[in-house]
Amino acid sequence: MTRKKVALIYGGNSSEWEISILSGKNVAAHIDRSRYDVYEILLRGTSWSVCDPACEKPVPVAEVDKTDFSAVVGGEKVKFDVAFLMIHGNPGENGLLQGYFEMMGIPFTTCSSFVSALTFNKYSCKSFLKDSGVLLPKDVYLRKGAPIDEAEIILRLGLPVFVKPVDDGSSFGVSKVKKLEDLRAAIDFAFEKSDAVLVEEAISGREVTEGVYRHGDTIIPLPITEIVTENEFFDYEAKYLGKSDEICPAPIPESVAAKVKAASVIIYKTFGCNGVVRMDYIADGDKVYFLEVNTVPGMTKMSLIPNQVRAAGMQVGDFFNILLDEARV
Repeated sequence: MTRKKVALIYGGNSSEWEISILSGKNVAAHIDRSRYDVYEILLRGTSWSVCDPACEKPVPVAEVDKTDFSAVVGGEKVKFDVAFLMIHGNPGENGLLQGYFEMMGIPFTTCSSFVSALTFNKYSCKSFLKDSGVLLPKDVYLRKGAPIDEAEIILRLGLPVFVKPVDDGSSFGVSKVKKLEDLRAAIDFAFEKSDAVLVEEAISGREVTEGVYRHGDTIIPLPITEIVTENEFFDYEAKYLGKSDEICPAPIPESVAAKVKAASVIIYKTFGCNGVVRMDYIADGDKVYFLEVNTVPGMTKMSLIPNQVRAAGMQVGDFFNILLDEARV
């Protein structure tokens, strides 16, 4: 059997690019080499470089020819058959990179360009789901340069609130605000990351998250993880610097778990997702509120999805085989 040539793409141009490299390296360590030849590609700015897989940090050895998505490696021209996208944020999670592969007719492992762009914007994502039956926290949408009435926002949402850039990841630029006088500074901080900001009511409850993937015609939820953090919320420090406990399977009532799984499948189907997608929620008693969706979730050694895969009784490498098998244009 001829092995497919996989372009494993990591890096990117967002605040998450270093985490993306760690995700990519972990994926590379688990892909089945009896089925695939894997080429690691670092994307930074307009540079797409094939890197030496033996090096812990990316060391470029060849440039990618974007006219036909190929590279000359070791004196041989390699045309890649499929793209395994591991870029968090811009341009791998907001639809830009997906659009390139759609135009080139090359299968890739994530959602389409349209779905990626729609879900990457937190406000657009929630707006698309408003008639789905999934519970959503109340919010106020702000554009940079438009008038802002802090008192009116708090009148509508109450306190505390979360202030978020609409299109950044890993909780960069996110603040939890407990006092009216702190709201404007939090909004200005979020505007440093985006031209649009979402102010959202803070639901009190248990934070849970779940990955969902497609295998053939079946949409499969993974075991749910509960996130318990000593920080105010699941921020960058909690996600990547050990300031949280991630318990999988989540020790939540079966009735709540059933609502999480049902919501995750509804969201996956409503958007028409592909690949593995992770949904984040707050469970307030028996009510489950959707927070956001991650269409290129982290795959580092300590990331949530690999832990959920193992909790489901699967090998991570077998799971990556499924993602590659399900890659589509």
